[in-house]
Amino acid sequence: MRHRHGYRKLSRTSEHRAALLKNLSIALTKESKIETTLPKAKELRSYYEKLITKASAGNSDAHRAIFAMLQDKECTNKLVTEIAPKYADRNGGYTRIIKTRIRRGDAAPMAIIELV
Repeated sequence: MRHRHGYRKLSRTSEHRAALLKNLSIALTKESKIETTLPKAKELRSYYEKLITKASAGNSDAHRAIFAMLQDKECTNKLVTEIAPKYADRNGGYTRIIKTRIRRGDAAPMAIIELV
């Protein structure tokens, strides 16, 4: 049973799942809107909103913490200097998930995740 289990496994090992979330976060930071499967989008929402909350401090510690999670200098800088200040007055709810279609190849439910 998975009562109160904290995350989705997404049929991946922990290292693969961490790399997936990191890469999806980098793509979302660069594009501000991406299309992925619904379970990935729901898992990414939790991961990315924690990133924005950490980045909202705006100091060097925030830069270090975000870079440790993303490993991408330009995305770290964009997140701390451009994206997080837009949500300074907001307590969570930085992303929006919109269900779009059923993927033709494997019938996976697709969704767009974007910054609000």
